[in-house]
Parts: sequence; C-alpha cells; structure tokens
Amino acid sequence: MDERSGAPSAAAGGPISHTIFRLARIHSQLAGRLLREAGLHASQELMLMVLWDAGPQRQTDLGAELGMDSAGTTRVVHRLEQAGFVRRRPDPGDRRATLVEVTAAGESLRTQVERMWTQLEELTVAGLSPAEQQVALDTLLRLERNVLETVPGSRAGPAAARRSVTRE
Repeated sequence: MDERSGAPSAAAGGPISHTIFRLARIHSQLAGRLLREAGLHASQELMLMVLWDAGPQRQTDLGAELGMDSAGTTRVVHRLEQAGFVRRRPDPGDRRATLVEVTAAGESLRTQVERMWTQLEELTVAGLSPAEQQVALDTLLRLERNVLETVPGSRAGPAAARRSVTRE
C-alpha cells in the first residue's frame, strides 16, 4: 500500500485514477444516503433533473444523456413511475417512442433534491476556500473531458463537461 494515498501497490501507476474511483464510490454512498431521505435511489434524481430542465423527453434520449443503457434507463423510469414521480406516454411525433414527463409529485421533489445537492456539496468541499473549490472544479471538468474523449460516440456527460460552473 502507498502510505500517502492508501492505494494498493498494483494501483501505483494510477494514483489519480484510484483516488477518483474511491472518491466516486464514497461520494455515491453519501449521496445515496441523502437521497433515501427524499424517497429516491441513486440516478433517479439525475433523471428528474434532466426532466425538470428540459421537459418531457424520449426515454432513449434520457438514457443517452445520462450514459445509461436501455435496461438501466427502463429500470429507473419504472421505479420513478411506480413512485408516482414520472409518467410515460407515447410520443405524438413518433408512436414507437415513449416520452417521460414529471408529475406534480415529481415536481414537488425539486426543492428537496436541490437542498440535498447543496448539502452534498457542502460536505464534499468542507474546508476548501472558494478559490480551491474553483481549482478543484476546473480540474475535475478537465479530467471528465479527457475521459469522455476516450469513449467513441459517447453522449454521456458532454453537457456537464461543457457547462461553465463557477463559484462566487
């Protein structure tokens, strides 16, 4: 084990990648705990966020935006639909396609999800100055772009990678 990072010796050639992997796993667990308080599971809030911002979307487009395969998209949509947060309906422009839209119950979750993401952010950046937070964000966005460039035809995340998020 590398004493500085806690990484196993087999990961010595990738200390940043190993740290990202560990951080992502721990961050996901924390987010999951906070989401359960809102009655949601991981990825459900991300799908709701897309729908809140863009309105009704084809189920296939939702999956592509979130980097999910068809089965994963269907599973998340089904759970949200069972909970009453979204509904599916045929796309009037293409009856073979399905549109997913947020229900009133799903809309009512928005404030709670926004608070949860604020809390998650505060816990994540605790102790970092605004300048350090901006450097961290810039670095993470650059790492995301680097990884996205290695995935041929990937649509997962480019919108996030293009967004300019700044702190004041």
